[in-house]
Amino acid sequence: MKKKIMPTFDELMNPLLRALTLLGGSGSIDELYEKVVELENIEENVLAKLHCPEKSNQTEVGYRLAWARTYLKKYKFLENSNRGVWSLTPAAKEQKVVDPKEVLRSVRESDKKRLDQKNATTENNSKTPECEQPEETQEWRELLHHILTQEMAPDAFERLTQRLLRESGFVQVEVTGRTGDGGIDGKGIAKIHGFMSFHVIFQCKKIQGSVPSSALRDFRGAMVGRADKGLFITTGTFTPAAVKEATRDGAPPIDLVDGEHLAEKLKELGLGIKTELIEHVTLDRNWVSNL
Repeated sequence: MKKKIMPTFDELMNPLLRALTLLGGSGSIDELYEKVVELENIEENVLAKLHCPEKSNQTEVGYRLAWARTYLKKYKFLENSNRGVWSLTPAAKEQKVVDPKEVLRSVRESDKKRLDQKNATTENNSKTPECEQPEETQEWRELLHHILTQEMAPDAFERLTQRLLRESGFVQVEVTGRTGDGGIDGKGIAKIHGFMSFHVIFQCKKIQGSVPSSALRDFRGAMVGRADKGLFITTGTFTPAAVKEATRDGAPPIDLVDGEHLAEKLKELGLGIKTELIEHVTLDRNWVSNL
């Protein structure tokens, strides 16, 4: 039976650990999300709910999973790389499950000691802001989301998509958006290592919510016979049904880029985002033995 109630973040801790175990001990945020949703059998309506839609495209389930990861990381059961891959620590591999209440008590006690050391007052730290973010979320993402969804015009977003594809190696990229054309906004050719190429049709959707499966079906209907692949880029998210529709057997494939992936790609390519890095390298001698 589908779960119709939004799980609390502490209720997601053990499903998160089980998901990582089933994934071989490590996984990306997307892989973890999909596996936890599968394990918990969460209803579509619950998955579609957004957390603070005016500031972020993150779903409420994704937000609570982020808090679960943060608490388990502070509890020394999870660790993550700079590329967003999460993995089980030796302690998690040995114990496998946690008592969520004990995790909450331990982490909050540790946080309180740290705040006390900084002379933080109880009054300033006793309440959780309505849209507070877990430690892995960075402010630049919220600002970028606001710019893309609130300040950027639709035609400017289409041109940004065109630039993004060109910077990613596409050639002959054109913005062709026309009313009544099944949502097709442009086309291009993806070059693979200079030997192979694929004709790609793309749609870019500037929204704050979730793209439903019906939008993917309409897009696929418009692209049939006109391209090898489809590419759907949005500032929002995709419902689980839309993700399944994109890779449905026997249908032309559609690659999906949601708001989180879009932000990472813009950051990687330096399109409107500048990264300042001070490098400090240390060697973890126990890393190999912990795999």
